[in-house]
Amino acid sequence: MTGGYTGKILRVNLTTKAVTTIDTAKYEEFGGGHGIGSAVFFDLVGDQLPFEAFDPRNLIIMMASPFSGTFMPGSGRCEVQGLGPMLYPIEWFGHSNFGGRFTAQLKFAGWDGIVVEGASSEPVWINIVNDKVTIESAKGIWGMDTWDTQEEISRRVMPGLKYGEWAELAQNCYTTQSPAVVCCGPAGENKSRLGCLLHGPGSQAALCGFGGVFGSKKLKAISAIGSSDVPIADPKAFMDARLWFRQFQWNVDNPREAERFGAGGPYSLISGRPSGGNVLNRDLPLTPARASACASCPRGCRMRLATGDSNDSVCAGTMVINVEGSVKFTRQGNDLMQKYGLGHWQLMPLMSYVQTLYKEGVLGKGKQIDTDLPLDKPGTFAYADALMRAISLRQGIGNDLAEACARFAEKIGRYKEDVNSGKLGLAYYGTANHYDPVVEAEWGYSSLLGERDLMLHMMSNYPIHWMAWSGDPYLTAEECAKLYTDAMEPYQGDPFMVDHSDGPTGIYSDSKVKQVAWIKHYEKFWIGAGGFCGWRWPMCITNNTADRRGPTPRAEEKFWNAVCGKNLKFADYMEIGHKIYTLDRSIWVLQGRHRDTEVYPDYIYDRPTMGSDMTMYIDGKWKYDTGKGRKLDRAKVEDFKTRFYKFEGYNPENGYPTRETLEKMNLKKVADTLKSRNKLG
Repeated sequence: MTGGYTGKILRVNLTTKAVTTIDTAKYEEFGGGHGIGSAVFFDLVGDQLPFEAFDPRNLIIMMASPFSGTFMPGSGRCEVQGLGPMLYPIEWFGHSNFGGRFTAQLKFAGWDGIVVEGASSEPVWINIVNDKVTIESAKGIWGMDTWDTQEEISRRVMPGLKYGEWAELAQNCYTTQSPAVVCCGPAGENKSRLGCLLHGPGSQAALCGFGGVFGSKKLKAISAIGSSDVPIADPKAFMDARLWFRQFQWNVDNPREAERFGAGGPYSLISGRPSGGNVLNRDLPLTPARASACASCPRGCRMRLATGDSNDSVCAGTMVINVEGSVKFTRQGNDLMQKYGLGHWQLMPLMSYVQTLYKEGVLGKGKQIDTDLPLDKPGTFAYADALMRAISLRQGIGNDLAEACARFAEKIGRYKEDVNSGKLGLAYYGTANHYDPVVEAEWGYSSLLGERDLMLHMMSNYPIHWMAWSGDPYLTAEECAKLYTDAMEPYQGDPFMVDHSDGPTGIYSDSKVKQVAWIKHYEKFWIGAGGFCGWRWPMCITNNTADRRGPTPRAEEKFWNAVCGKNLKFADYMEIGHKIYTLDRSIWVLQGRHRDTEVYPDYIYDRPTMGSDMTMYIDGKWKYDTGKGRKLDRAKVEDFKTRFYKFEGYNPENGYPTRETLEKMNLKKVADTLKSRNKLG
């Protein structure tokens, strides 16, 4: 191996208390992050599938990337993988990720990732200090919220640590850093399927319910701190790439078109300027604040407020709890969600569904489903606290709600009716509907052909949808389509990949097949294996250059080649992404995936869309249009799936990968396992 890797992956068995290593070089062909995680999962437990997420055989895999610990912009995220207890109806092999500085510290400690297997009989946490790894008792920590947990573990790791001062990490080894801790809260301890993992005050691995998996293993936290560095194969090339990349960043000293891109609104989230994301800081006078960023990222999309609330939270992390009339209590309510360790993207649809059932007279005091929760006081802090406490501690109706939306609805006998009607707004294997799949079809297809909501905002979604929505688009629809698809190697040159009409070149076309394939491959390699942030990558278009071209696809290959010592093109790395997606798909097939399970709920087909501003090619002309009133055509969606499976090298009758495809990808072992289960395409 050359640069980017430490050369070893930590393996911890909580049942036997064995601490061993896995040679990273064995898995280098999968890139890093998600790719290596999927390959390790398959090798260790793939032939034992299917089993359930709370089974001790399930793995928690937390992987860094070759970029972690470097200053590659927007690449510091940690990929988390394993069977996801929140996913439905099967607990699919899933993934989530979080930002902050955990992967940087893991790499500085000398590890490319950590694999946790088995389950402890007593609560424990894992302590990583460089190459010294111990399994510690969580006595006195189990039961704490996520914020107190991180503070207490930091004190136990480095008792003499004071902010900004040198502390002795090991003999003759000093640091000013504090440990990076990721943990579950009370929700995870009680195996809630809504349980998330939290790092820092607001960095969530929000999807799939991995906090509950921590709880099932009696694992409270993992702490990492190190004093080494990350090897770079070609430091000069890396520095040259980083300096070249500056042209695509928001220049705070000389911003381009500051009156348009620096004044707030939708452009504030895609211009690259430090903005604090969606953190609520709107009460006048504004709370003193500064931008905050994850390790390696110049974006600064988070915020640190002088009041100490909502710190490091963005988007849904600040929007789930709404206390009417008080920004202060709204912030503190969302912080309480972080402390309980409840996944924000999973809590939102549940809270909405609870209110729907209350208004229908089904749920409430003395009702068909009896509860003492103050459901008549939505929009109050007391209501939010009572609901989250009940779910996290599994008290009363909270015991059923802790099973998450889909399973709760199933238990009360309403799942099929309420999901198909849209009363319960789930769309993708128990995760909530996000952007409109009737118009923003690539978001819907990419989620449906995965295992959860896509959650990658810088695909065509943000740059196109929000540019049109702004009312002041800086590109015409035709210019936007061309620039965007020029960047989409190896399928570049087909502008109809971003045609969102329902015409012959639109959402059912072969062009859309290519776009969805591009998204899945980019997701698996650059986002998953590279640790890229979906708020920043890909960057196909930008407002920060005169010609509006973004750094994708040139930046990705420049940085990877410089760090890892490779000489490959962007398209070569995308093919590795195809390989990783095919491996994931093979794991899902072993769990029971079939093309017949890859269908939307009825309401997505049957309900006319409210519309969403996107690029559309209508009557021979490009324009921004909403598609309002459109419905999805079931037969055309099925035909789209057939062509997608063929395009990817899968059997169109069932969606299974074929032996030919797998063996071309050096995945013969996977093909043999599928064959032994009679599930080879």
